[in-house]
Amino acid sequence: MSATLSLAAVLAESARKYPQHIAVVDGEQRVTYETLWREALSCAAALRDLGVGPGDRVALQIPNVVDFPRVYFGALALGAVVVPVHLLLTAQEAAYTLKDSGARLLVCHPGLAAMGSDAAAAAGVPLVAPADLLGAAPLRSYVSRAPEDPAVVLYTSGTTGEPKGAVLTHLNLVMNAMVNVFDANDARPSDVVLGCLPLFHTFGQTVGMNGTFRLGATLVMLARFTGEAALELMVRENVTVFHGVPTMYVALLAAAEGRPDLPQLRLCVSGGAPLPVAVLEKFGETFSTGIFEGYGLSETSPTATTNQPHFGTRAGTVGHAIWGVEVEIARPEIEERVELLPTGSLGEIVVRGHNIFAGYLNRPADTAAAIVDGWFRTGDLGTKDESGFVTIVDRKKDLVIRGGFNVYPREVEEVLARHPAVMQVAVIGVPHEVHGEEICAVVVRDPAVPVTAPELVDWARERLGRHKYPREIRFVETLPLGPSHKVLKRELRRTFDLL
Repeated sequence: MSATLSLAAVLAESARKYPQHIAVVDGEQRVTYETLWREALSCAAALRDLGVGPGDRVALQIPNVVDFPRVYFGALALGAVVVPVHLLLTAQEAAYTLKDSGARLLVCHPGLAAMGSDAAAAAGVPLVAPADLLGAAPLRSYVSRAPEDPAVVLYTSGTTGEPKGAVLTHLNLVMNAMVNVFDANDARPSDVVLGCLPLFHTFGQTVGMNGTFRLGATLVMLARFTGEAALELMVRENVTVFHGVPTMYVALLAAAEGRPDLPQLRLCVSGGAPLPVAVLEKFGETFSTGIFEGYGLSETSPTATTNQPHFGTRAGTVGHAIWGVEVEIARPEIEERVELLPTGSLGEIVVRGHNIFAGYLNRPADTAAAIVDGWFRTGDLGTKDESGFVTIVDRKKDLVIRGGFNVYPREVEEVLARHPAVMQVAVIGVPHEVHGEEICAVVVRDPAVPVTAPELVDWARERLGRHKYPREIRFVETLPLGPSHKVLKRELRRTFDLL
């Protein structure tokens, strides 16, 4: 092995440099870097004793509490690969993640034990509580890894509706954390960051947790976000940095109305979905601070572009490509190669650089379709102007982004299609004041099988994660079809005046 690099160093080096700094605030707990790293090394030793070795995959189902970084960095310290499990999944969906990733075991928080135990049993893997990993004598240090070795596998739904594991390397994640805090943002070791973005999600994990730990700053955990709870916690803990998706900014604005004491925020970052300019402007007026909007995907570690102090900000855009990364616009209709378009053209956003993932786990064909000529094809449409500012014009054609979470209609359609009353179904996104978009199922009923909209909602709720099931059902006689008999979702949106 000619070179070594481990994401575990993000915590290890801050423990060496800032041993007595507070790394995590979790309720009444205040955990220093020295303590957190020692506990991570204890988790590593315990995982080793359970038969986990370098390269093995360890699944985590843990909310935003200090157990997450303990186990996350413990697995990394052992040289294992972390597989975060979405907390909103059903047991069946979580079991798919465990089986597809080949996880050796599932480390599950006690608060999620009922669902976690069902998922682990269905996948045939052991279930371990975080507390069970803290008794072992700590490893002396972390296991060396090659920069291109896998560090984390993040599951992201594909257009086929079947979730795929995006393999992110140590180089991907170390670089993205470093560039976010040292180049893209005016981040400081004295920062106090609110950790309300889900840590199982790429934004909260890389930009929030790993970026904070790379600086030696403090992460204040909030396990269940509400605008009121976030404001109270930020005031109490003197939080200076907030990372969130647009729905969180909307909730903070609502909670701030009539409240005399507001946090003194210095830096705010938005991602996960387009941020309405009106929200950005009102937030600036209310909190006396701007918001730096960015863009990225699980496959780009995640940050690809962001509004940055160095280049200035431009409302309605997602800013400039981050350091060491190229973002261009390509001709979307050509799949076998990447043909870049002139400045100002509308086309598919393509990305290349140190942030591009290693591929989809055990899916070479999907990987080959996604990474073409060294560029990652995002499937998103956008423009890039002469100053280098990138604007997202439209997300992937059928993607619904609800509260910052990607929901792919095909997966929802597959579940609803199994209901005996459903002859045909198409799922689209409809505008929503709080969530940005809501999931709407347009259904052609079997006249011989009576069903109501609430019954279909309940059917889907039992079989899909809480962020996926449709809250709206609209019944129609027929679905609009194109020449190849594909449902024309654009026509559906036009029918419901959603364009």
